[in-house]
Amino acid sequence: METSPHIAVVDDHHDIRDLVGQYLTRHGYRVSLAESGETLREILARETIDLIVLDIMMPGEDGISICRQLRASMATPIIFLTAMSEDTDRIVGLEIGADDYLVKPFNPRELLARARAVLRRVQGTAARQSEPIKGSTIRFDQWTLDFARQELTDSDGIGVALSTVEFRLLKAFLDHPGMVLSRDQLLDLTSGRTADPFDRSIDNQVSRLRKKVEADPKNPAIIKTHWGGGYSLSASVVKS
Repeated sequence: METSPHIAVVDDHHDIRDLVGQYLTRHGYRVSLAESGETLREILARETIDLIVLDIMMPGEDGISICRQLRASMATPIIFLTAMSEDTDRIVGLEIGADDYLVKPFNPRELLARARAVLRRVQGTAARQSEPIKGSTIRFDQWTLDFARQELTDSDGIGVALSTVEFRLLKAFLDHPGMVLSRDQLLDLTSGRTADPFDRSIDNQVSRLRKKVEADPKNPAIIKTHWGGGYSLSASVVKS
């Protein structure tokens, strides 16, 4: 029997938290509610969460701090809720690992649509991983990517956490080694053309991925920039 996705809603305002929780529940999702990062971590310790809806502006530990901490150890997709609408805040959300961003006040139907889109992308990645391929791991430069576990490890076996967006982007490069991929092509490969302007910040996504895999992100040797063209993976790729 298929189990519906489990979503954690984190917001210090109980009215917003309860409204979102009730709406998602009515549409078939399992929902856990948290008023703080501490409560969220308690939920994550005992439950498998498929998506986190996370408010940024909370007293004490805010959403950005919580996201940074989570991204150090897990790749669970995150949708930010915030009253801030400036483009710079959207970029910060991408850089620290958010998968989408919704500005308050919002229509619950829009949140539902974005949650469905993010979960589809995650499920699509899992489905592509289950397709027949030559081996379940890929080695490039000093790195090894395990598709089944969605884990990246260095030559010493030390793991590096990847967000869902980072994993999709790295997989796109590994599937097309040496090929110059335009920004639109990368958008197709990572978002399936369900993207909005938030998702079009491919340059920021590449920059964030470089910080994980490059010895010197300011002078990248693995993911090369082709001015006016896009990006390419210059490292050799070995499947095993």
